Amino acid sequence: METLELKQQADTKSKARSISGSEAVLEAFLEEGVDTIFGYPGGAIMPIYDALYDYNEKLKHILVRHEQGAIHAAQGYARASGDVGVVFATSGPGATNLVTGLADAMIDSTPVVCITGQVFAHLLGTDAFQETDVINITTPVTKWNFQVTDATEIPSVLAKAFYIARSGRPGPVLIDITKNAQLQQFNYEGYKKCEHIRSYRPKPIVRKEYIAEAAKLINAAEKPFVIFGQGIILGNAEKEFKNFIEKSGIPAAWTIMGMSALPTDHPLGVGMLGMHGNYGPNVLTNECDVLIAVGMRFDDRVTGRLDKYAKQAKVVHLDIDPAEIDKNVKATVPVWGDCKETLPLLTELIEQKVYPSWIQRFKEFQQKEEDKVIKDELNPSTDILTMGEVIKELNALTKGDAIIVTDVGQHQMVTCRYAKFNHSRSNITSGGLGTMGFALPAAIGAAYGDPKRKTVAVIGDGGFQMTLQELGTIMQFKPDVKILILNNQFLGMVRQWQQLFHEKRYSFVDITSPDFVQVAKGFGIPGKSITKREDLVSSLKEMLDHKGSFLLEVMVGKENNVFPMVPQGRGVAEIVLSREEV
Repeated sequence: METLELKQQADTKSKARSISGSEAVLEAFLEEGVDTIFGYPGGAIMPIYDALYDYNEKLKHILVRHEQGAIHAAQGYARASGDVGVVFATSGPGATNLVTGLADAMIDSTPVVCITGQVFAHLLGTDAFQETDVINITTPVTKWNFQVTDATEIPSVLAKAFYIARSGRPGPVLIDITKNAQLQQFNYEGYKKCEHIRSYRPKPIVRKEYIAEAAKLINAAEKPFVIFGQGIILGNAEKEFKNFIEKSGIPAAWTIMGMSALPTDHPLGVGMLGMHGNYGPNVLTNECDVLIAVGMRFDDRVTGRLDKYAKQAKVVHLDIDPAEIDKNVKATVPVWGDCKETLPLLTELIEQKVYPSWIQRFKEFQQKEEDKVIKDELNPSTDILTMGEVIKELNALTKGDAIIVTDVGQHQMVTCRYAKFNHSRSNITSGGLGTMGFALPAAIGAAYGDPKRKTVAVIGDGGFQMTLQELGTIMQFKPDVKILILNNQFLGMVRQWQQLFHEKRYSFVDITSPDFVQVAKGFGIPGKSITKREDLVSSLKEMLDHKGSFLLEVMVGKENNVFPMVPQGRGVAEIVLSREEV
């Protein structure tokens, strides 16, 4: 036996070859199935970029115009493809420019691996040029981070990085590599993927007794209600979830991040939850007798005031992250585990039912919302274009098959309210952090993540100016991104709050913008701007049919508001349909 082990060790050594730490990084990428990297070079990461010169045919590198653009692009890539997004950045400002994107990826559970260069190990702690303590800076906004000072650590550390980023509840990982480790030659004995880390349990043990308790509650319910989030998408459990609701017959509403896990026109889909969600799902949360939460975290924008949230209901909470159970809303029955595993077990035990009178309640509330809000938003009687009618016409042309990437603001809420989706991984937005400037670079990443589908970035005039330098990335690498700017000449969401809650004291929300069409033209991207309804459909069609990227600016009403709305400090059942009700 010892002889066999010695022979295997000898064989391994004979296959070993001398490579640099930088090459080891790129070899790890190839073994992990990486095909695209978003990055920006600099002094401390130059050895990795030098090695990348010889990997050009195997690894595609997209040179962004700002490191924040790199990580948002990686997020878009990950969200559209389901794979890990990968980022390169240098030390100092390069690394710190990733922090917003890391925080965004952390709260939205997006798998990203960031490689940052660092000064030579002997200079650490000396305030060397472009040295920052990136490990301590990024600890709160990463699932895991680690600093490599010796090249021999690189294969095993990167194997752990990819495993941690994509397993369990996904998230961002940052690996900081000193320059000496990038340059160091060592005997490379191959790459072994990580499948287990002691003390790290990505998926909790499924407790079947809790599945049975949950099924018992659901079977006894008279007015059950399902609310679901991105956990279904992250767990690739769309089919399992659809089977569950179709057997149970229970109406289901989605969070912004859960949108597209179920086709938006599914007969049991009753709309969006949250501050600007649909009327019925919000009000009837406080009337259901059993609330089944699947892969969602009871965010404050979904719950409103917790002391007024679903107090009458027994709560079944399915989540892969035990920390989310009982964090905000106390669960009657906690169902820990991957929903791809727990949903089929639950589906097997529930009875096949229908709830016609309960579902009729949702339809009645939907009709009230149609009459008071949706009719005027989608079919306005004035000459002024609304954001809602733009999205309505976009739906008609894309037929629910496009990837829509939204920035943050009124346009985001309107798009999430009215967009139609047939396929999962179609709605990409900054949910938890609410990062303005997210959409343009994220759309670039999404276009690489799923190039077979059209990618449309819907952006406000404020958010677009935060990352419009990424038009340079589009100019150079030519991803097919359709850019739809809904321009209301305001920082609209803040203006709405100032109007409703601060006596219309518009404090620094009136934003002046450049000629976006001319700006795009400077980057070689064609575009047009419209103000009239008669130009809307033909212009949207022109944008979608154009080969390559195209920018369309639509001038919409300056002081239009997004309703329904749950005012801050109120419960979900106190949702209002108009300014007069605030």
